Amino acid sequence: MLYQRSSALFQAAQKVIPGGVNSPVRAFKAVGGTPIFVEKAKGAYLYDVDGNRLIDYISSWGPLILGHAFAPVLEAVTEKAKKGTSFGMPTALETDIATLAVEMVPYIDQIRFVNSGTEACMSAVRLARGATQREKIIKFAGCYHGHSDAFLIQAGSGAVTFGAPSSPGVTQGTAKDTLLAAYNNLESVALHFEQHPEQIAAIIVEPVAGNMGCIVPQEGFLEGLRQLCDTHGALLIFDEVMTGFRLAPGGAQQRLGIQADIVTFGKVLGGGLPVGAFASTHKIMQHLAPLGPVYQAGTLSGNPLAMAAGYAMLKHLHHHADVFDRLEAKTAALHQGMVAVLDRKGTPYQINRLGSMISLHFTETPVVDFATAALGNNDFFKRYFHGMLEKGVYLPPSAFESYFLNDALSEADIQTTVTALEEVIASW
Repeated sequence: MLYQRSSALFQAAQKVIPGGVNSPVRAFKAVGGTPIFVEKAKGAYLYDVDGNRLIDYISSWGPLILGHAFAPVLEAVTEKAKKGTSFGMPTALETDIATLAVEMVPYIDQIRFVNSGTEACMSAVRLARGATQREKIIKFAGCYHGHSDAFLIQAGSGAVTFGAPSSPGVTQGTAKDTLLAAYNNLESVALHFEQHPEQIAAIIVEPVAGNMGCIVPQEGFLEGLRQLCDTHGALLIFDEVMTGFRLAPGGAQQRLGIQADIVTFGKVLGGGLPVGAFASTHKIMQHLAPLGPVYQAGTLSGNPLAMAAGYAMLKHLHHHADVFDRLEAKTAALHQGMVAVLDRKGTPYQINRLGSMISLHFTETPVVDFATAALGNNDFFKRYFHGMLEKGVYLPPSAFESYFLNDALSEADIQTTVTALEEVIASW
């Protein structure tokens, strides 16, 4: 495939945008080569500026669970835009989508909308600290909760890709209140509670990690976190920016049967527009301004266009729960096809999957946390990524990212993907 226009656009972008991109993973630093510039998308396909059609396995990094340009979402946004794009005042639609979200997600009574997953996680931690009157939090190496200072302590995804797990600009004072544990390792968490009794406000965790590949919680891990929080008076925060409304109508809490104290959302919730949210019980949310002293605000929070897109998306998922079964079946078919190809080749690999999230790691070691994810052969991954791209399959351009399947993918698309993998691996 030719990428002449993408290459020219990237050169122009680098003159006026740092690194030529507005989010680092887009720069292809982990895989090399030129980023692909998109012109349009429809269903399961991306169409780049050079006229190439690509089968999409990132779905805008998760939001487009029903595929690109999903008609009910487009119609809702178009009609709402005709009435104005922003008011900075309450609208009835905010209550409508909040009511629907509370109905779909277990264990929450109230939800507040913000503008991004980063903002949602930042606000959730502030709320947890205000509610408990404690300062320290526990996060897990490789889990990414946005680029707020408190979370850039050995973060996953782009931070790992660039070899800077702790970002310059994060103060030592901030870092000392963020305690780092190993995902799927309860002992590392318990040790922090022993060393900092009555100081830990919350544990924040991706219930299914998506920023070091797809990492599934081992049996008893999330249950153990719940028990540790209950024992020590801390709150459990589930970062469901990726898993919310994707793994099940009620997200990971419903799928895995674990109750969190505070939950954050994004991605699917916005139907492709920038939206985040955090939710909890009445007891915890009453600490939030204007009811309580924990301050959080946003001029564009509850933006009518974003609310319209999110409400259309959630309504469809609420009334068509079979979407989740179809997505699971499609992801399982992809998994099985990949296994058949890789087993024949004899290439060391691990595949992790839950629901419509999946990742391939070129390593013999089971991938259960950040340390084992980092063992993957990145040279293999680079060849794999670019080989698949040449075959018209767009994958996450980093080994530290989950794939996100969408319902517009057909059986033929998945078979095409498996055939492409077979051809790429055969050429090695």
